[in-house]
Amino acid sequence: MEKRKISILGSTGSIGTQALEVIEKLQDKFEIIALSGGSNIELLTEQAEKFKPKYLCIGNSNKKVNIDGIKTLYGSEGLDEICSNKENDIILVAVSGKIGLRPTLKAIENKIQIALANKETLVMAGDIVMKKAKGNGVNILPVDSEHSAIHQCIKDISQIDKLIITASGGPFLHKSVDDMKNATVKEALAHPRWHMGKKITVDSATLMNKGLEIIEAHHLFNMPYEKIDVVVHPQSIVHSAIEYTDGSVIAQLGLPSMHIPIQYAITYPNRYEGIKTKSFSFSEIARLDFEKPDFEKFPSINMAYNAGKIGGSMTVCLNAANEEAVMAFLAGKINLYEIYRITEKMLEHHKLIQSPSIDEIFEIDNEIRIKTKELIK
Repeated sequence: MEKRKISILGSTGSIGTQALEVIEKLQDKFEIIALSGGSNIELLTEQAEKFKPKYLCIGNSNKKVNIDGIKTLYGSEGLDEICSNKENDIILVAVSGKIGLRPTLKAIENKIQIALANKETLVMAGDIVMKKAKGNGVNILPVDSEHSAIHQCIKDISQIDKLIITASGGPFLHKSVDDMKNATVKEALAHPRWHMGKKITVDSATLMNKGLEIIEAHHLFNMPYEKIDVVVHPQSIVHSAIEYTDGSVIAQLGLPSMHIPIQYAITYPNRYEGIKTKSFSFSEIARLDFEKPDFEKFPSINMAYNAGKIGGSMTVCLNAANEEAVMAFLAGKINLYEIYRITEKMLEHHKLIQSPSIDEIFEIDNEIRIKTKELIK
């Protein structure tokens, strides 16, 4: 079998490094065309020396890396060059933030399959991205454990009545609002189940992560918001489920490990023995708990539902305002609960643009960030 040619955008981040662990285990099945990274040049250099890609893209043009046989690219132009290279069979978009949107569109234009681990791409521009993907015959394979679970459960999308997205509940599931208001950055980053980057871990603490996943699921599976439910499941064993029109519910289960959804996305439709935490045992797990989210304590879920239903630039506003508020919390400028207040205020005052272009989306995003920073001050 011919090796699948892959590029990883964001190879030094949490998803990128785990993807390389998956590829190392399945090295006879993959050839790495390109790797890209931001500020962690030391790790990017190590990865390049180990995996020998043809191209290396560095976010900062002031940083120089010279490795024999590897062409070095820089910035967004470098990402565009990687995503225009039709040698690629699949591109894993694992960069965080809005930087992932344009390269994803470029890869779609070049009919390259996408493994998507970047939330902003669909939250900011889901309508445009999915329409382009359909028009170019490109599959978008979700890397998020929840969307991967749904993808694995679906046989016929037309027969599905409901998507059920699970949430661990994060570190404040059984804490009070006062506990959240007084929470330190360290407490917010102490996720009970998953090891992730700082921004997504804070989003998990506020449950905004789940809100953004609702919007992603709407676009990925063309499912109306009324048919997307969220349930809190602290053990993180059931990664999500679907309910068919006849009432049958199919769920995907497994121990919490991002290696599995990453591998599923980059090897689809094939499955291989990869990195297993250990074989799954129902008797060892013993119990699975489920409860309704507390929408008053975690208002982010309803914020996301509302923004998603309004559509247009409202989800751009939600994403940008939340991200700036999270960064302010991580910098010690606001408390955790103020993330909700700031995001809500930005949504209330946002002037909706119903069908923004990609350029307008970036302009709106930039404008919201400036206004959010002013509000935080």
